[in-house]
Amino acid sequence: MADGDYEFIDPAFRGCVRASANVEKLWTGCRWAEGPAWFPALRSVVWSDIPNDRMLRWDETNGQVGVFRQPAGFSNGNTIDRQGRLVTCEHGNRRATRTEHDGSITVIADDYEGKRLNSPNDAVVKSDGSIWFTDPAYGIDSDYEGHKSASEIGACHVYRVDPADGIVRIVADDFVRPNGLAFSPDEKRLYIADTGMSHVVDGPRHIRVFDVGAEGKLSGGAVWATCDAGMFDGFRLDSDGRVWTSAGDGVHCYQPDGTLIGKVRIPERVANVVFGGARLNRLFICGTTSFYAVMTMVNGDKTF
Repeated sequence: MADGDYEFIDPAFRGCVRASANVEKLWTGCRWAEGPAWFPALRSVVWSDIPNDRMLRWDETNGQVGVFRQPAGFSNGNTIDRQGRLVTCEHGNRRATRTEHDGSITVIADDYEGKRLNSPNDAVVKSDGSIWFTDPAYGIDSDYEGHKSASEIGACHVYRVDPADGIVRIVADDFVRPNGLAFSPDEKRLYIADTGMSHVVDGPRHIRVFDVGAEGKLSGGAVWATCDAGMFDGFRLDSDGRVWTSAGDGVHCYQPDGTLIGKVRIPERVANVVFGGARLNRLFICGTTSFYAVMTMVNGDKTF
């Protein structure tokens, strides 16, 4: 039995995981694993190993791991768009990019009103083609996750790239360190993590939720959940709207109303997750040094 891999806080969590499904360590050897993205056509997960300035790829067909890209601009968060192209946040190059089907790279955003971005961290693509990303300063704080530099913008914001004109606009400007983000299944709500406790004593370690209006206007922004073990980082939603988020002791699962119902225990700090597999019922997990997976009883909403 794999009961030891789970913490059942609410009976509802027993309908989300199977107690006999073990957490599997698929690979180890990273310095800071982050930003997994599932590619159905390739049956693969691509993720970042930020300090080693590389992206890795795990192949579901044979379990092998190889280098997908190196150097990788100290890449962090990754996702795919509606055409199956890779969208990447690059700390080192201070930009968000898209890898085209022929392998060429298109710059999505690298500045705001003529000032260089800090270090784009995580991104999500909405069904209208707009690209939303967070821009904390982790990649310019030191040379460990990018290149040490002063912020030209002087703050850390959340941005939206318009699908029609490509203009980069601020959608949220009251975060200390905006981090992971994801839409609800109906795209009416946007969840955004703030990991400000990494830089401010008693700073935020929570996820906030916003209502999404026309043309990307956000309203609300109340604290939806606060982490009880370290801080939240990246997260994904399942098809029923539950949030599966990284934390210091594993992966935490929350009901849509913000109730913590259970945890998947991982023996190191988790940075990000993604649902994958043919039925999106396998949760892939980026721990600090290693890449894990666990089968679930629920299906991921989507990987965007």
